[in-house]
Parts: sequence; C-alpha cells; structure tokens
Amino acid sequence: MDDTLKRLLDTEVRAEQIARQADEERERVIQGALLEARAEQDRFEARIPELHASFVEKAEARASQTINEMKKRFDERHSQLRKQAEAREQQALDAAFTLLIDPETHA
Repeated sequence: MDDTLKRLLDTEVRAEQIARQADEERERVIQGALLEARAEQDRFEARIPELHASFVEKAEARASQTINEMKKRFDERHSQLRKQAEAREQQALDAAFTLLIDPETHA
C-alpha cells in the first residue's frame, strides 16, 4: 500500500510539473505573440507616411488628369466658338453697314 501511495504521490507531483510547464509554455507563447503583434503595429505605423504619400500622389495624378481633360474641353469649345464667330463675322459686318447706311430699313 505504501508503494502504491508513493507512486500516486510521484504521479501527482509529475502531473503538477507537467501542468506548470504547460502554463509556462502558454505564457511564453502569449508573450511571443504580443511581441510579434507590437512589432507588426510598429512596422505599420512606420509605413503610414509612405501610405499617405502614395495616396496624395495618386490624388494629385487624378486631379492633374481631370484638369488636363477640362482644359482640353475648354480649348475645343473655345475653338468652336472662334470658328462660329469667324463664320458670322461677315454677316454681322453686312448687317452693321446696312444699318448705318439705311437706319430706316430695320426700324
């Protein structure tokens, strides 16, 4: 019986050691995961200026493209209006001369 009790006590001591080792290993894993998470957070925070600069660069490129497109449309419209004005210039001059020569005709 003493031998059985001794084996039970030895087994209980060994089980407590295993449980303590498992707790210690779990704590090491948790601490390692926390360190890794902090390192990832630090890397991300270090990249924030780069991410911001990339966003600003893309926004400026889109704005520049929009400005160029608007300028092109403006130039095209200006050209159309200039052509229309030139096409009607002679008509306007003829009408003005007619009005100056004979104001009663259009009264």
